[in-house]
Amino acid sequence: MRRNPRPVRKVEEELHRINQKITATEVRLVFEGKEPQVMSISSALALADQQELDLVEISPKAQPPVCKIMDYRKFMYNQKRKQKELKAKQSKIVVKEIRFGPNTDEHDFNFKLAHAKKFLEEGSKVKAYVFFRGRTIVFKDRGEVLLLKFAQELAEVGVVEQLPKLEGKKMILMINSKKK
Repeated sequence: MRRNPRPVRKVEEELHRINQKITATEVRLVFEGKEPQVMSISSALALADQQELDLVEISPKAQPPVCKIMDYRKFMYNQKRKQKELKAKQSKIVVKEIRFGPNTDEHDFNFKLAHAKKFLEEGSKVKAYVFFRGRTIVFKDRGEVLLLKFAQELAEVGVVEQLPKLEGKKMILMINSKKK
């Protein structure tokens, strides 16, 4: 019986070709604050080696390919850091659901209204819906009035995104937070 060899770590595939991996014979070398120069790959590599930096292919489809001398690891580190910052700044939209029946009492309505206000103040969206069970579907007008009253009560903290709309056995109302 043959044992499995030790697992091999996956090497992160590089996004850019660097140093000896550049296949072109001539490259356009871009400098900070200077004019780009077209030179052979060997002289560009020698120049990068002098500065103890990497020759990085930035635009491989250009004629000749565009390269830049930089510290590749530092460049990739900064790229990942920027991506992380952008991801952290993105806001995730949270949708909170509130369910009513067509015959919801005033007390239950006010209780759910208080929850909806809290959700909207936190910045979440609120999806309020009336669920029609069995024969209660004949009270569609009651459900619509209930949702419109709900939207009117929340007018100071939220904006109606979608008016009451019947989808199957549910009549749905979407309200978005005013606070951004």
